Amino acid sequence: MKPFVPVRQLPLRALRIWSFWLLSIFLAFESPAQTASVSATDDLLTPDQFLGYKLGSRFTTHAEILRYVDHVVAHTPGRMKLVRYGSTYEKRPLEVVQVASADNFGRLEDVRHNNLRLAGLEAGTAQRQQPAVCWLSYNVHGNEAVSSETVMQVLYDLANPQDQQMQDWLKNTVVIVDPCVNPDGRDRYANWYNRVHNQTTNANPDSWEHHEPWPGGRFNHYFFDLNRDWAWQTQLESRQRIALYNQWLPAVHADFHEMGPNNSYYFSPAAKPFHADITPWQRKFQNILGDYNKVAFDKNNWLYFTREVYDLYAPTYGDTWPTFNGAIGMTYEQGGGGPAGVAFARQDGDTLTLNQRIAHHHAASRATIQATAERHDDLLREFQAYFTNAKTKPQGEYKTYVVAAGNDPGQLRAFTQYLDRQQISYGYAPKRTKTKGFNYATGQNETVQIEPRDVVVSMYQPKSTLVKVMFEPRPQLEDSLTYDITSWALPYAFGVKAYALPGRLAASGTTPSPAMVRGSAAATTERPYAYLARWNSLQDVRFLSRLLQQKVKVRYASKEFEAEGQKYAPGTLVITRTGNEAMGTRFDQLVRAQADSAGTVVTAVKSGFSTSGSDLGSGTVHFVKQPNVAVVAGPGIDATAFGEVWHFFEQQLGYPVTVIGSDYLSRVSLQKYDVLVLPNGNYGDIYPDRALENLKSWVRDGGKLIALEGAAKYLSSKKDFLLKAKTIDSVAVRKEERANPYRQLRRYGDADREEAGEAVQGSVYRVQLDNTHPLAFGYGSTYFALIRTPLNYRFMGKGGWNVGVIKKDSYSAGFIGAKARKELADTFVVGTQELGQGQVVYLGDNPLFRAFWQGGKLLFGNAVFLVGQ
Repeated sequence: MKPFVPVRQLPLRALRIWSFWLLSIFLAFESPAQTASVSATDDLLTPDQFLGYKLGSRFTTHAEILRYVDHVVAHTPGRMKLVRYGSTYEKRPLEVVQVASADNFGRLEDVRHNNLRLAGLEAGTAQRQQPAVCWLSYNVHGNEAVSSETVMQVLYDLANPQDQQMQDWLKNTVVIVDPCVNPDGRDRYANWYNRVHNQTTNANPDSWEHHEPWPGGRFNHYFFDLNRDWAWQTQLESRQRIALYNQWLPAVHADFHEMGPNNSYYFSPAAKPFHADITPWQRKFQNILGDYNKVAFDKNNWLYFTREVYDLYAPTYGDTWPTFNGAIGMTYEQGGGGPAGVAFARQDGDTLTLNQRIAHHHAASRATIQATAERHDDLLREFQAYFTNAKTKPQGEYKTYVVAAGNDPGQLRAFTQYLDRQQISYGYAPKRTKTKGFNYATGQNETVQIEPRDVVVSMYQPKSTLVKVMFEPRPQLEDSLTYDITSWALPYAFGVKAYALPGRLAASGTTPSPAMVRGSAAATTERPYAYLARWNSLQDVRFLSRLLQQKVKVRYASKEFEAEGQKYAPGTLVITRTGNEAMGTRFDQLVRAQADSAGTVVTAVKSGFSTSGSDLGSGTVHFVKQPNVAVVAGPGIDATAFGEVWHFFEQQLGYPVTVIGSDYLSRVSLQKYDVLVLPNGNYGDIYPDRALENLKSWVRDGGKLIALEGAAKYLSSKKDFLLKAKTIDSVAVRKEERANPYRQLRRYGDADREEAGEAVQGSVYRVQLDNTHPLAFGYGSTYFALIRTPLNYRFMGKGGWNVGVIKKDSYSAGFIGAKARKELADTFVVGTQELGQGQVVYLGDNPLFRAFWQGGKLLFGNAVFLVGQ
């Protein structure tokens, strides 16, 4: 009979144990067979015994995994501690298990605090006579589901007193186990697979259990890739996890993944490129870990590979971000993933089973713990040296980074909040200073002027390596065949005026008053004529969206004006008392409260007269209609691209949006919607010609269509849409062939290099803007965009507005292939077209990419709320 398992209770572990005790008493009065089952719960159960099925025979739901975690922790008192650190967007618990030997368990907090003292992040004398901290993260990609199956066996090993080898290792290491980083994605996958799985396992790749439907389980609730969010922490799961991570700062962090089912197994050492700031010791320990894994894999004759594909460069990952925080970070990749299911017939004729995948990750987990334990003295010595050197001998050309206080107050506050989450120290410039430095805005080394209250980030701090990585204008790239973006500097990402200085700059630790940081608060006038809010950042878009939802009538100025001694740029929000009389005395309180909540600044004015430019009652001050917005999702749409739009509205603005499925989009009457957003995707099947005519009719009747990336490309090939791709100059091609008749003779081994020549791997470009157009309101004459694909569009002719373009010599940072660099010259990036009474907004570049490129979000806000009003 299946052993009794206590029902999981979420709020408190004590309540769980209490419930188990009550149930045990109740069942003690049942039949002898039931009593026998209850007595079995006094023992630590294996995963098979607890689950009632053999581990690897099916996929376990997240709730069942946590029930087993509870069981193991409850049966390992004095050596295991369960810590709930948060919950997902779908309210699933996020937990870690902290594991130590009996001797070390009683001083876990001492170990944690001493670890922070070793890193110089906590005051006091640090001692190296302690265990090293090893953190194991499983299932960050939900459909790489072997990870959380494995974790149950790993926890059993850690708890099992008969596993003498493991208990010996625990004498020198504290192990922190995160059973499932992405529960929402995992359950999306596990529930689907268990529903379609054949009664008899079918390894045939044609079977539907090997073809996961859109959007797949890889992503979290908002379809974000959590393994690209370590550095940015835009997602709820990331922010909560990293807050706990920063309380420990482990010496070793392992991230468990899967790749395609026809691959073998990958472990360290990593592939090139290595980021230049990865230390020789961190590189060396990559090889040491590889040696430990080789022993286990060679013993079992398991196939594996190293030094290919998975590099250590961009700071976005679960191996690189911990590395830049002093850890030995690594990725483990098992062949399998979503397509593999429980069994998969590989191309080599073998059948890959879930059992095999569990065995491989299990072996790698043990090898990691073993390496941490047996080399803990070396790890702690180098861990301390890493942070000591960072504080006293920071690397790199620049020793200070400065962000101007004159930036938008809301954006500046978002920037310092980001630094706080990263444990990066900063201060404020006490006086005006002229010095030499790199100006991010111009891309030049020049004389720069530091103003009082500028934010100063010194490299002389424990986290200086992370500071350098996140601020460096142009990271060194030793190999162009890298895995992800190649530029990410925070001043570009946040769109702030900033400098990098070669010298050390004195700074005050005193935080300026809020008035200094955020600008002056609303005037004390009791009943002002109007409130004005500058239009510069996401915070201002959030403010507008909240006012509209509160039924406040808002206008925006389309021309520059001056009122009561201050100049206001186009896009400035004008909130007049006239038109909002029905709100009565609530009007002032609501406007000010929403401004404060959104993180923006409002200024009260006593008159509608402008000393220059149009008055507040002018026809150039337009009403902002509250738009009814829809966005397309489903098969054919890039899931992450949709997720970025969805997250922008729901989490960043708090603005309602209707999600329409791509499979029924053509049957939806669009007349009730003002704005339709088409995320990146393949629209050939979604919009056949007849459906496209209906879409055009809707635009002509006054609708606004926002087409991002692939959607813009799709429309560029269709009639009536002015955006067009550049054509290949056949004369130039024939001329090139005559000059080099052997140009088509290529080496097969050079294919990857040639492909890289056509790539744009997350490069920063300076986009020239027409900031007299509403799409670019709130910007200066340029905007730094993170370009990830070649844009090869002609400038639009009459009827279209080329609002953002890339001209020659606009490259700023990051890798771009030679061929792609030629294409990214004199090309359209963003703009609009008038079609009948409506608008088409083309966003060839996605300003919402991964939600971290803060500088682009105002552009998207303009597209939604201001264009066409």
